[in-house]
Amino acid sequence: MAFADNLKALPAVAHLAALELSDATGQITARIENKPGQAGSLAVYAALAAKHGSINPAAAAEGLAIYAEHTADARANPGKHPNIDRLIGITTPAQTLSVRLIAA
Repeated sequence: MAFADNLKALPAVAHLAALELSDATGQITARIENKPGQAGSLAVYAALAAKHGSINPAAAAEGLAIYAEHTADARANPGKHPNIDRLIGITTPAQTLSVRLIAA
């Protein structure tokens, strides 16, 4: 399935303003906001966090499948899709990111 189709199957995120990702030390490493250009990634990351409890290697692999055709583009063009690049880089449990949802 294409990313647009996968996105339609994810829970709505209208109730969220953003989410923050933190590394093992508690340092915030990223913020994904509910705004054009990021809302799809917000939905992906929020769904992954709800299912997996964090963004761990299993969540990252699932996220790459959800991003579908954009994953191939991200692999071919590092830096073009930072939210996908982040998932590509999570390969060990030590790289797991915690997620904090921020209500709208």
